[in-house]
Amino acid sequence: MSSPPSSPEMDPVDISEDISPLPSMKARGTTNVDFDGFLSQPLQLLEDVRTGCGGQTWPAGMLLAKHMLRYHRDRLKSARILELGAGGGLVGLAVALECELQSQMLVTDQLQMLELMQHNIKLNGLDTKAQAMILNWGEPLPAAVLEQKPDVILAGECVYFEPAFPLLMATLKDLLELNPSAIVYFCFKKRRRADMNFVKMAKKAFLVEEVFDADRLVFQRQGLFLFSFSSRIGQKTRAGGDKGNVATKSANCGESKIQSVSS
Repeated sequence: MSSPPSSPEMDPVDISEDISPLPSMKARGTTNVDFDGFLSQPLQLLEDVRTGCGGQTWPAGMLLAKHMLRYHRDRLKSARILELGAGGGLVGLAVALECELQSQMLVTDQLQMLELMQHNIKLNGLDTKAQAMILNWGEPLPAAVLEQKPDVILAGECVYFEPAFPLLMATLKDLLELNPSAIVYFCFKKRRRADMNFVKMAKKAFLVEEVFDADRLVFQRQGLFLFSFSSRIGQKTRAGGDKGNVATKSANCGESKIQSVSS
């Protein structure tokens, strides 16, 4: 049996700038980020693009991290969290730093980013709260992910390389089949016309909703989009009264809510 395809190598020069220019590549160094005060202490993040373009902070990652801290910090305490395409770990480590997580978070990316993720976990003293590991899109889920059975999946700035769309979609399908009650928070910056094709693909496979955020009008003018993906099977289960690890939206206030209940 042939081995499953590996995620393609990512290279900044492969990303078209016909919609929005890429940020300039930063020199290697440590950045302190507090997400406009939503972190009680700044996250320290080593940025190093020598390992790939994911080695620096990107706009959608900043937005997703701020959103999770702003609206979900208390509800994430009992969640089992997985970050996809973590790069240096910006989104996941911000959540791990601020939230009193009851389960260790999995922060994942390709092999090239593993050392950087591990460095940033140690830099912030998060060894007991976060674990860095390799997860190549399109390949079978690692044993640790199967055991964790994540119910919250964070994906910031994962839409930037069209050949990887089917691989990312396959991994998202695997995760939502593993746990139909899980929710994916998916944020990206539109840089190419083809980027919205991924959303079309997602709408065919999942329930896709725009997530409430008070700053939506501001960030959408910058080409940033924030969605939630969930399983259609999970939606039917929830409609039938299953309350295990679900995400619901409050009709009264428009705020996306996570309701975590042990399965």
